[in-house]
Formats: sequence, structure tokens, C-alpha cells
Amino acid sequence: MIVTTTPSVEGRSISDYKGIVVGEAILGANVIRDLFAGITDILGGRSGAYEQELGRARATALAEMEENAVALGGNAVVGVDLDYEVINNMLMVSASGTAVRLE
Repeated sequence: MIVTTTPSVEGRSISDYKGIVVGEAILGANVIRDLFAGITDILGGRSGAYEQELGRARATALAEMEENAVALGGNAVVGVDLDYEVINNMLMVSASGTAVRLE
């Protein structure tokens, strides 16, 4: 499946718009990771634990969005937008776009 942030796919025509699709992932960060992330923040540098969680949440949200596109009969998703939020020490990633049928 083609997933793109652009409104179209170069060289391909959109034959049908199937609708808006969304995927969300909310992941909790555990206490040990929070502690080590805090130490990393104090000392400087990157927080590998949070980067891994962020990558996992993004992949989950995109996969769910793709599944929803397939359920609507789409074979691509255009105009994809990724949003990131922290809610009560939980990481939320939301992916949304328009499911389309490419010729």
C-alpha cells in the first residue's frame, strides 16, 4: 500500500476517494524508562527508550490507518498527517489521511 503525505501519487491517477481513515496508538512509558529519560535529560543527549516507544507508536498508528483504508476498499492513503501528544504520561500518536483507489 502506498502511504504518502502528498495529496496525490506521481504517475498514478486516483479513481475513487473512499474516505478519511485514522489510526491511533496510545502507549504508556514505564517508570524505569521515565527515570532513565530524566537522567538523560539532565546530562544531555538522546533518550533511546522514548525514541523506541515513539517509533513503535508511529508504526502502530500507521498500520491501523492502513487496515482501515483496506476495509474501505482503498489501495493507498494520501494526505497523511501524523500528530503526537502526551496525555497523563502516555504517548499518543495519531495518523490520518484519505483512503483512495489508484488506477
